[in-house]
Amino acid sequence: MTEIDSLRPLLAVLIPAVGVLAILASHRRPNVREGVTILTALATLGTVASLLPAALAGDVLVSRLGTFVPGIELALRGDPLGMIFALLASVLWLVTSFYSIGYMRGLDEHSQTRYFAAFAGSVGAAIGVALASNLVALYVFYELLTVATYPLVAHDESDTARRAGRKYLTYTFGGGVAVLAGTVLVFWTTGTVAFTPGGIADLATADPILARAAFALLAGGFGVKAALIPVHSWLPDAMVAPTPVSGLLHAVAVVKSGVFGIARVVLDVFGPETVSQLGVGLPLAAVAAVTILVSSIIALRQDNLKRRLAYSTISQLSYIVLGLGLLSPAALIGGLLHIPAHAFMKLTLFFCAGAIHVETHTDDISDMAGIGRRMPLTMAAFGVASLGMAGLPLLAGFVSKWYLLIGSIDAGNAVFALVLLTSGLLNIAYFWPIVYQAFFQTAEDADQKPLVEFPIGGRPLRADGGERTDRRDEETGDASDDVESDEPGDASDDVESDEPGDASNDIEDVEIRDVSADAPADESHSADDGDSDGWSDPVAAVDSVGGPDVPVDGVDRVEPDIEPSEGESQVEIEARIEGDYAVDRHPSDHLDDTEEPTSEPDADGHSTVETAVEADEHDNHDHHGGPPPSGWERRGLGAESTWFMLGPITAAAAGAVALGLAPRGMVFLALIERVVFEVTGVVF
Repeated sequence: MTEIDSLRPLLAVLIPAVGVLAILASHRRPNVREGVTILTALATLGTVASLLPAALAGDVLVSRLGTFVPGIELALRGDPLGMIFALLASVLWLVTSFYSIGYMRGLDEHSQTRYFAAFAGSVGAAIGVALASNLVALYVFYELLTVATYPLVAHDESDTARRAGRKYLTYTFGGGVAVLAGTVLVFWTTGTVAFTPGGIADLATADPILARAAFALLAGGFGVKAALIPVHSWLPDAMVAPTPVSGLLHAVAVVKSGVFGIARVVLDVFGPETVSQLGVGLPLAAVAAVTILVSSIIALRQDNLKRRLAYSTISQLSYIVLGLGLLSPAALIGGLLHIPAHAFMKLTLFFCAGAIHVETHTDDISDMAGIGRRMPLTMAAFGVASLGMAGLPLLAGFVSKWYLLIGSIDAGNAVFALVLLTSGLLNIAYFWPIVYQAFFQTAEDADQKPLVEFPIGGRPLRADGGERTDRRDEETGDASDDVESDEPGDASDDVESDEPGDASNDIEDVEIRDVSADAPADESHSADDGDSDGWSDPVAAVDSVGGPDVPVDGVDRVEPDIEPSEGESQVEIEARIEGDYAVDRHPSDHLDDTEEPTSEPDADGHSTVETAVEADEHDNHDHHGGPPPSGWERRGLGAESTWFMLGPITAAAAGAVALGLAPRGMVFLALIERVVFEVTGVVF
């Protein structure tokens, strides 16, 4: 491998940085600002793509920035492993930029300049992570990525969003400290932290205890952003962010930086042979296997679509880590190939979730029966990506999982092949109900489809397999007592516990009320009054922690009728109360044709039509989407949303299909085979 001095790796990082300044400077001109975003994304993609020919030929372009500390050079270089991540981030940034325009304008979101600037900064930091030439440079950009993405996670500026942002910082900065400690230990042991295909030679002869400690610190630190259990809970909480940000977190930058960091540690710091000698590969694979299965089971219980996708991401990321832990050449190819495969599929799913939210304000799976009539192209793309996630042939997920299956058998660990097959079935279990009810049911004839009937899953009654407690009996008006039961898996138990180590799930001062319209404003309520006082049953689960109902500033508060779901943390419950998962700022399909609008579209063309009924629902935070009274309107392909959103959805889904139909024709597989050849000597 020949190193060639070049400024292009540096330019790939600087162009997004300059784009941040240009975006901020054009804040008074939205069209210019978004044009700058697109041009910056195009320029970044072109620069990264220019590094490809050399990487595929075995040459590496390097930008040397001087000595960071004695013995450590700060440099950026386009080696094959780094190019996988850099190319993926730059391609998907361009796609997501178009989508962001449709999403942010569709919801008339605030602080759009800050959003686009932070997005550019995040992608620039991600490319820096990809092109870093050693652990120190990687650590610097890894932490910059955390800083750049915080404004995106906390974009809504609500208390819930800020709390989720603080949790994100706590977890990821904590992981960064572990990465720094591991970096120091590697340098102290070997005198270098430079990435070397096959690993740093001196680590093979170093003290095994120190080498294992360094590996644990590095893998654990990067594992935080890779959302390995038990350090995963920040990711579902971060779903309060706008949907394009969720796509960034899951598909483009943040979590991928975590698995990419683990790949660097396994392949270019320790090397497969040293990892095998130290005996740390199998424990890493075991953690990944547990994460795959546990997060898939938790995903079955989620009714909020973005939350289900979040747990799906946690599971799918561990496919990559599993391949890296198994160490066989086929498993390495499967793990690395799942980086772009998962990115295209999961970005498609999040794009679809965002389009549904913008157009119908629907966020819960239980409200989506028949929505395929309203959004046929969106739900068709969702179905394609779902099949790919489950690993069906002709889609990207099948190819990567096939390599992983072969690699697990080659490594002599058939149990992991069983884990992969079981996970595929679980993927079908939590995606199929969404697709089925979207196309083959209506809100009137939707049936309950329980998926988990034993205590580990509780008593599911919702279409997604999650438990749904009726707040009030439709015939007698009696409140359901289900949330007060002590049966295993009961929802009232779940709101006070979550995954290990998630301290955010203790309910604090959360009051959930269902106040009757004719009830006196100053009437006192208590949980013991039963259904006569208008309380919804979830109060039984939270009032003992939140305390008695007290007026705020002399006014009784009317909160939405919300029931906690299993695994929901305080951040997520409060987000539902505040409406952060269903921002109903604008009219949707729920606008009754017989009602007169109260206002006309504004000068910018953003609709501000709102009926008196909708305004009342908005004020009480009581509308969370679902089909309108007349049912979902049937619309043709392309008529369901703006092409600023439909175009990126189609492009991302097409990428998932192309990677499955012609994997060897895609540049990602060529890069991956080059990486595996350099670290193992095996030619595919």
